[in-house]
Formats: sequence, structure tokens, C-alpha cells
Amino acid sequence: MILLTLTILVASGASMYLIQRGQTIARLDDSLSRSVGEFRVLAQEGVNPDTGQSFTKAEDLAYVAMQRSLPSANEGLVALTENRVRWVAPDHVELRLEGDQQLLDFINSSADSGRVSLATVNTQQREYRVVVIPVKLDGDSSEVRFALAYDMSAELLSLTRGYVVFGAVGLGILALASLASLIMVRRLLSPLTSLEKTAARITENQLDERVPVEGTSDLRALAGSFNEMVDHLQFSLQAQRQLLDDVGHELRTPITIVQGHLELQDNEDPEDVRHTQELSLDELSRMNLLVDDIVTIAQANRRGFVHLEKVDISGLLDDILSKARGLGPRQWEIRERVSGEVMMDPQRITQAMLQLCSNAVKFSSTDSRIDLGATLSDGKLRLWVRDEGIGISAADQTRIFGRFARGSNGTRSEGSGLGLSIVQAIASAHSGQVAVESREGEGSTFSIYLPLQSRAAASSTSLTDSTGEHH
Repeated sequence: MILLTLTILVASGASMYLIQRGQTIARLDDSLSRSVGEFRVLAQEGVNPDTGQSFTKAEDLAYVAMQRSLPSANEGLVALTENRVRWVAPDHVELRLEGDQQLLDFINSSADSGRVSLATVNTQQREYRVVVIPVKLDGDSSEVRFALAYDMSAELLSLTRGYVVFGAVGLGILALASLASLIMVRRLLSPLTSLEKTAARITENQLDERVPVEGTSDLRALAGSFNEMVDHLQFSLQAQRQLLDDVGHELRTPITIVQGHLELQDNEDPEDVRHTQELSLDELSRMNLLVDDIVTIAQANRRGFVHLEKVDISGLLDDILSKARGLGPRQWEIRERVSGEVMMDPQRITQAMLQLCSNAVKFSSTDSRIDLGATLSDGKLRLWVRDEGIGISAADQTRIFGRFARGSNGTRSEGSGLGLSIVQAIASAHSGQVAVESREGEGSTFSIYLPLQSRAAASSTSLTDSTGEHH
């Protein structure tokens, strides 16, 4: 009943607040819209008081409009030309828009479309409801950006105060009801004190204990139900810990890629900025995909786990190489290429290949070689990653694809050990498989074999430019 009462209070209070907040915003929008209408009438029918003729300069029109405006409480005005403040509101106007650089930046950017824009803007100083009017007259090359704005925080202050009082009174009443309920419930449940003491010994790290099933029939039923609850809790906590390990492991790779490319980004090069932005957005999208799918990795064969489409293999290799460079300072090269299109899920295959690249970085030294490639053989596409790392013992090669498995000669101190199992799951979802060839101290080659889902003219090539770099 207490929770129900709290829910009703929160729901009703929030609903009324949102309704009245919307009405307040609508009132501000109406006022700003009327100001826009008045400005248009002045531009079309008004005359310049200095010349007695129609306005020929945008600056004169903005100046007269500002002089004739009568801002209400919590309203301000400003006019900008060439990204600088040209006219400001009279001194008696309390809201000084020219003092908020973030707002001025928004006004400059929003007027680029050449249309009147109405929006809510949040800056470090306050929240505004602002309308921006771009002003440009025929025969005048200059452009003025005339803006009117309300301080929404101040407009909503009285409304907020009213609901704070509402919340305080409601919580006070709820507290009194809770106290009365506590006294009554403790009297009703006093026979369960001994059961409570036993249950108190069960903690997050000590879930093996169970409450003795004894006493009256009601208590026995309660104890049995409690034990079942602890069983479910224990299972849920184990699943939660496993999920946290999975997420921590899988998100490191895309985060490292984005961080690496952002650190290397040349801010003076628009093309590099655009490329880095596209790559970062792609990786963030893939991170979201990882979070959604990590819980169901064990069910990789479920429908919808992969989305097959025709993918250009050579272009995919270039994309993988571009992203892999952000994983660490290595000599990254594509040694073999396959031209043509193959049916696959590019996001999943990229995820698997970058996981192999990430493993190669972990188990190899700085500036060592890491090669990538693709070949066709026996109706299968082979995507491979080769490093010059520490290698894998023969005994470990049969178990490293298991979940949470690690090689005995590995040096990782953290991670869930899920990387290769995820690669295997992705390959299996494509009806393929993963294999490894390795010698201790010489490095490893991991291969993903994918059956061709469609006919594609393909050939294995290895091209070298004048610098000796493979493409």
C-alpha cells in the first residue's frame, strides 16, 4: 500500500507538472511567435525613422525592432552580425543574452539555414526558449541574426516550487503511514524472528547456506520458498557477474579503437576529422550491438544473430585494417586479398577479426608485425590474422576457444577470456569455423573459415606499391 501510494503521488505529481510545464512552454512559444509576426510586419510595412523610407539595411531593421520591443519579465534580445554582437537590449532588460557565449554560438549556427528557428537551448548559465530570425534585405549583402529568448528556468521556478511543496507534504504523509505500518507489521511477523536471524547469515558472498525447513506448516512453506528464492538469487548473481565480465571484455576493443584514432586525429585536416568521426560512430554503433547481444552469446544460432548481405571482401579488409591500427603500435599490413562479394554479416565479421587483432596486440611486442589477409580455397573464404607474438602451446590450442579459457603461457592479468569464444560463435553463426596454427615463441595465425553463400568471382592477389606496403 505504501508503494502504491508513492506510485500514485509520483505519477499524479509528475503528470500535472509535465502538463503545466507544457502549457508554460506553449505560452512562451506563443509570445515568441507573436514577436516574429511583429518583426515581419515591421520589415514589410515599416519605415526607417531616420530616412522616412523603407528599410534598406538589415542592421537598421534590427535596431529599430529592438528599440520598439518591450521585453517581458525573463525575456531578452540580441542582434548579431558576422558572428559578433551588433545590438543589445536596453539596460533595463535584466536577461542579458550577450553574456552567454554558448547561446550566441547557437544563434550563429541555427541561422545558417536562413529560416526562423524556435528551440530550447541548455547552456552552463541557464535554459532558454529562443527564437532566431535571420534578417537579410535585397540589395544589402550583410545579414543580421535577431534573437529573442526567455529564461525558462525562471519561468518554471514558481511551478517547480509548488511541486516541491506538493512532494514534501506527500512524503510527510507517506512517512507517517510507513511508521504506522511498521508497528503493525512487526507485531504480525514477530514469530518469524528466528527465521530472520538465520536468513541474515546469507550474504552476497555466502549464498550456500539455506534456512532450515522446520516449524509450523506456514513457516515450513515460507522456509521452502525462501530457499528457492536464494537458489534463484545465487544463479542470478552468477549470471550477473558473468555478464559484467563479458561486457568489460568486449567493450575494451572498440573503446581502444575510438580512443586511439581520436588521439591521432589531425584537427586541422577536415578529411581526417571526417574519417575519424565516421569510424568512431561506427565503433559506437558496434558497441551498442555488443551490449545487446553479449547476454545471448551462448545462443549464437538464434535467428537474427547475424544479418547476411553482400560484402566486398577487399573493402572489408581495408575497414578492418583502419580500425585495427588504433589497437596498438604494430606494423599492420594486408598480405593477401580476395576481390569479389560474399554473403556475410560485416558487423559480426569485423567484430571477430578485431578481436583476433586485439589478441595479437596483447601477445606481441611493440612494433612487431601483424598481418591480415583473405584467401579462397575449397569453396571457403579464409580470413586470417598472423602475429609474431609469444605463440600458443600445442596443449592450449585445443582449449583456448572455450569460454573463459586462457593459454598457460599468456600474460593477461585481466579480462573474461571470452574473446575467442565470441569469435567461434560468430563463425558458427555463419556456418563456419575457427582454427589456429601456432608455435611457442614464433607467433600465431588465427583463421576464420566461412563457406561461400553465393557465387562470387574472386582471386587471391598480393599487390605492393612503391613503398613496399601491401594493399
